[in-house]
Parts: sequence; structure tokens; C-alpha cells
Amino acid sequence: MTFSIHGLAVARGIAIGRAVLVASGRADVAHYFVQPEQVEDEIERVRRGRNAVVEELQRLQVEMPADAPHELTALLDVHLMLLQDEALTGGVKHWITERLYNAEWALTTQLEVIARQFDEMEDEYLRERKADLEQVVERILRHMKGVALPVVPPAHSPRRKTPQGLLPSDMLDTPLVLVAHDLSPADMLQFKQSVFAGFVTDVGGKTSHTAIVARSMGIPSVVGARAASQLVRQDDWVIIDGDAGVVIVDPSPIILAEYGFRQRQAELERERLTRLRHTCAITSDGHKVELLANIEQPGDALAAVRAGAVGVGLFRSEFLFMGKSGHLPGEDEQYRAYCEAIDGMQGLPVTIRTIDVGADKPLDKGHKDNHLNPALGLRAIRWSLADPVMFRTQLRAVLRAAAHGKVNLLFPMLAHQHEIRQTLAQVDLARAELDARGAPYGPVQLGAMIEVPAAALMVRSFLKHFDFLSIGTNDLIQYTLAIDRADEAVAHLYDPLHPAVLRLVADVIAQGQAQGKSVCVCGETAGDVGMTRLLLGLGLRSFSMHPAQILAVKQEVLRADTRKLAPWAQQVLQGDEPEDWREPVEARRQGF
Repeated sequence: MTFSIHGLAVARGIAIGRAVLVASGRADVAHYFVQPEQVEDEIERVRRGRNAVVEELQRLQVEMPADAPHELTALLDVHLMLLQDEALTGGVKHWITERLYNAEWALTTQLEVIARQFDEMEDEYLRERKADLEQVVERILRHMKGVALPVVPPAHSPRRKTPQGLLPSDMLDTPLVLVAHDLSPADMLQFKQSVFAGFVTDVGGKTSHTAIVARSMGIPSVVGARAASQLVRQDDWVIIDGDAGVVIVDPSPIILAEYGFRQRQAELERERLTRLRHTCAITSDGHKVELLANIEQPGDALAAVRAGAVGVGLFRSEFLFMGKSGHLPGEDEQYRAYCEAIDGMQGLPVTIRTIDVGADKPLDKGHKDNHLNPALGLRAIRWSLADPVMFRTQLRAVLRAAAHGKVNLLFPMLAHQHEIRQTLAQVDLARAELDARGAPYGPVQLGAMIEVPAAALMVRSFLKHFDFLSIGTNDLIQYTLAIDRADEAVAHLYDPLHPAVLRLVADVIAQGQAQGKSVCVCGETAGDVGMTRLLLGLGLRSFSMHPAQILAVKQEVLRADTRKLAPWAQQVLQGDEPEDWREPVEARRQGF
């Protein structure tokens, strides 16, 4: 039966495919696809794990004291019976063979399938056997733990036919969508070159970093869909409407046809926009606008160039540090990564932000921040200054990479004068350490992120110390409005058009212009075509966004006349209600 789940739209587009569930209770189980030639090995891994559990339980039976409770003996019999059940063993083999799931993923997937069948049983005794099945699977997983295999099939795999990914020959045209309770940014990067056409999560906000990475991948996504991972069943047909924030489960043929048509229309629109790739971003009244790209990995530079970006406005370097299990990348590893990004941009400038971890960006999967409020805790520049040795390792790597191209260095979440002084002192120390080693390095422009209200209000002081500023609207909105941007319960209060937010943004842009220094907006607002004309009217001439959004924003820039937008933008700043600030229809008709 068709039903809908409503959430938050975070990445535009339509995805239609079969559901792949990642159970939140077993989030530490690896999920990846294997090569066809690995299928038998994966099946054998499960078989070995199962046999080990069988031997373990049989040994317990043999060693059972004569006076042991009858219930315990019966329980062991039940567990042994479940281990031999074809519903479990055959199902696991099916997921490995037909979907190329790794062994652990196949095992937990089949557990979910059978567990749902237990839930539907009328007999209470049989329903309670689900717990026994879960215990059996946990035992198998424990025996399989520690087997190290590659995580994601490489993008150059010869069987990788489409963006839908690496699938058996009879399923090459079957797209998959991932449904999970939550996905960390590291999870999203893990799946970046994998098979999923869309993502749905129970939790999250529009500007959580999971959502940001989903947008950077250009994959339709809905977050904050509450119980999606419980309502959607393994292999259900699902439509993800990334425009409306709706997930449609088990759609009827009529609904499928309608959304298929919308998919084709969106593809035609994307093809039309590609014609703008080599067009300079100049407003109709002659103002040149800089459209830059946000990237998470060095390999993303290629997508940025293809989208027509004139540089990288934000390289989120923290993604180089994630998922390292406590072993942070050294100076040489970071240096090679930065050089790869510089080479990929083919001579265009690259702005590297120093590591920004904490809150919704933990270093390791499963890491729990013990602070009462992680968003206000030890994150971003605070984290770096708390570990100056690690910080200077990154600074040296960036400085060395700057010898190979134009590099800007950006510092996140500065708020205090003493933080500015300490940060600049660390840069000087890093240069001195390179001088002492005789290591070559290049010049860098130094910039500060304006993402807390204190920084926006102190912008004149910031401009005395830095060559450029970048407004991180995601955090600026969060901290100005006191909203956790990863919490779907307050997501409706997250508003880039709030008067306080707009006035802070406008003042930073105006102060930068007055002192002749560049100001860029690199938060999600930069890629929102509904905000483009307002930002242009406020004087912004540098936008940094996900590569997938560049052409749509460029189209807005080409149509804009800043002479008419400027007075309208000033009127907006004087308003009190966000809903009254939308650009009037009459303005568009007059060619604004």
C-alpha cells in the first residue's frame, strides 16, 4: 500500500529505486559492495562464522551441568535450529549473490527481513523468538569481527556501468536508495563513489554536514524523516522527492509514471544549464561575479572544474581526518592531498580551511562528544589551538602545497582577538619550522570565517588582520538564532532570511567593500538560487557552493541587474518579517 513520509528537503531532485536499509542498532557493521569474484569468499566468511557459533553452542550443550535449568537447554536448541534455518542462511546467500553486499551487511539485512516476519506473527511465543534470532546473528557477527576488506568499490571498476553503481548483470538498471536512522559525514563520503541514487535519514537538519555532503554529491536526499528506517522495508520501491522533502513508499504505477516524467524534465533542465558552463558570470549591468566551489576531497576538484567554477572557495580539510581511527594524517599525507586538489583545479585558486571538527562532524564513526552542547564546545579553531603540534602539521602541509599553485588559508570559528593572535603566531611558527628544515613553501593569503555573531560584530577588527573573509552562513544562522542545525525538532526555525542574520551578513559585506577586501559567502545560502539576487543586491560578488549548484546560480547572476536590486535589498534590510522579504513578482517582471 502506498504511503508517504515527510521530512526536510536537503538535496534537490527525484530518485526512484529499491530501498537498502542500514539498521541504526547495528551501525557499526560495515556496509560495502564486493566484486563478483569475491562472492564465494563472502559466503564462506558467513559460513565460517555460523559454524563457529554452532561449535560454540554444541560445546556448551556437552558441558552443561546435569542440574542445569531445562529452559537453558531448550534455548540452546532453539539457537542451533535458527543457525541451520534456510530462511537465514539462504537469505544471506541471496543478498551476497544478487546484490553483492559484503557478508556482514547481508547478514544484518536478512535479520531485518526475518525480524519483520516475527513481528507479524499472532502467537506471542513465536514473536518473542525474534530476540533469539538477534542474539544468534550478534554471535555470528562477533566471530566475523576484525576481517579487513576495502570499503567501497572503486569508481573505475569495470562493472560500474552507471551512477547507480556496481550491480550484478541482471540488476544493472535497478537503482538503489539508502534508508538509515542517521549517516555521518564520513559515511556519506564512503558512499560517494558507490551505488546509491538517493538518501533518506530519520534525523538531521537542512544544514547538518550529512546534508551538505549529500548536496555536494548532487544526490536527492531527505533528512528528518523520523521513522523512515522503521516504516520502509528492505527492497521496497521508494521515491525520494528532494524538492518537496517527501518519501513515497510502494508507489502506484500512476505515481511512478508522474515522477519518472519529472525526472526526465529535470535532466533536460540540467542539460540546458550545461550550456552556461563556459559563460562568464557577469550581471546584466556589467558586474563580474566570482562563482567558486566547495569541496570535501581532493578528487572533487574535477567536478568543480567541470561545473565551471573559477576556483575552490572552501576545501573542507576535516574530511581528510575522518575515519582514521585515531591515526590522523601526517604532514606528507596532507601535503599530497592538497597538491592533488591544486593540480585538479588546473591553475585556479584553492582556499583550504583548517580542520573544523566537533558537533555534527566527529573524527571517527561512532564517536560520542561528551560535552553538554558540542556545537558550543571544543570545535574548529578551538580544537586546533588546543593541539598546536597537530595544527602546525596541517599549516606546514598547506604552506608547502602553496609552492605549487595559488592557495588561500582559511580559519574557522574565530571569535576572540586572542584567538586571532594565537592563530597568526602558529602560522609564523610553521613557516619558521619549514625554514629550519630548508623545505620550500609558497605565499598564502590568510582569511577568517565569519560564522559566529561575535565575529560579524567585530568585522572591522578582523579586517585589520586578514586578507579576506568568508561568511559561513550555516553556523552564523545557527548561532544567531540559537538553533542546533542538526536537530530536526527545531529545523523549522532555521531561517536564512531572519532580519538579524541578514543584517549581520550585509554589514560584513559592506565593511569588506569599504576596506577593499574580498568577502565570500560559502555557506548553503550561496547555493540557494532563491537568495542569489538578494545577496547581489547587498553587494556580494563572491559565492562559493557545491559544484552541482553553480550553473543554476550563474543563470540567476546573468539575469540580474544590481542597479535595481541594490535599493530593493536595502528595503529588505529594514523589514521585520521574513515572509515579506521575498522578491516581489513585479520586480522580476521589470527585469530585476
